[in-house]
Amino acid sequence: MKAAFLRANLELQRGARSIACELQVESGETLAIVGPNGAGKSSVLHALAGLLRLQSGRIELAGQLCDDASPQGFLAPEKRRVGMVFQDSRLFPHLNLVQNIGFACADPDTARRWLQRIGLAERATDLPDQLSGGETQRVALARALAADPQLLLLDEPLAAVDAAQRPGLRNLLRHELAEFAGARILVTHDAVDAFSLADRIAVMEEGRITQVGTVAEICQHPRSRFVADLIGVNLIRGHATGGQVQTESGGTLQVADAPEGPVLAVVHPRAIALFPERPSGSPRNIWQAEVAAVEATGDRLRVRFLGELPWVAEVTPGALAELKIAPGRTLWLAVKATEIRCYSA
Repeated sequence: MKAAFLRANLELQRGARSIACELQVESGETLAIVGPNGAGKSSVLHALAGLLRLQSGRIELAGQLCDDASPQGFLAPEKRRVGMVFQDSRLFPHLNLVQNIGFACADPDTARRWLQRIGLAERATDLPDQLSGGETQRVALARALAADPQLLLLDEPLAAVDAAQRPGLRNLLRHELAEFAGARILVTHDAVDAFSLADRIAVMEEGRITQVGTVAEICQHPRSRFVADLIGVNLIRGHATGGQVQTESGGTLQVADAPEGPVLAVVHPRAIALFPERPSGSPRNIWQAEVAAVEATGDRLRVRFLGELPWVAEVTPGALAELKIAPGRTLWLAVKATEIRCYSA
């Protein structure tokens, strides 16, 4: 089996947070690292770029040693073929756009070609402060790629871009990632960015990788509360036996099918029905809970409930008004056993 284009076994300390993870990325592959704020995602990128030193571990890119936690094994950032796009673009404020991109490739003609490619050819002599947030990120991406890197690092590249410009920039990123022959790593906390741009997802929580897989694998088998929230489902840990799941909080769920032993149970918010009074009929799982919050999401609303299991249901605006749903109101929740999907924990 051939070695991965990028192989990294990282251990480093950032304040009180210890970070330890192993990454392998092939050329032509995009890996998205997702996780909550403070999980260590950006620190991993900084270590790969040479902006943070390893405490222990090893980084190899295209067969070249970049860091092995020794003075002799450390390759300076400028000697690594790594391009990086930061959340705040970090363009040189005193240089125009051609000069900013030319700083990476030392060729004004190449810089102009990149400006043409990102749709800003007519802005060549503008300074960064004359651009919008989306435009500055386009230039930052062009500067990173103009240096002809083997590894492209993207640290929350859409986070500071307003909603109107985000789809256009996401489409540009998708196109350029498809054209880029090296390895790519995207750090984001946004599910849309991760799922639309990445080939594989690595979930980082509290400095550790807790789950790795394709988008389909992550969506079908979330393994933590963070991942469940990311993809918008309810996730419950428990122990299954005889068509029942005993939850960690002491409750019981009736399920149609589940492997025996420790399981993770997934319930889509749309599968949870809400009632003002106790319902009768086919649902085998019925309980009461108090509304904690109501959040808009597209053409529906998410209703979060208090309790040992923080259930989330989705309703239409009409149902919200009919049921008088508001924080503090107590409702009955019901879900059919056939709507609960279980798999081994």
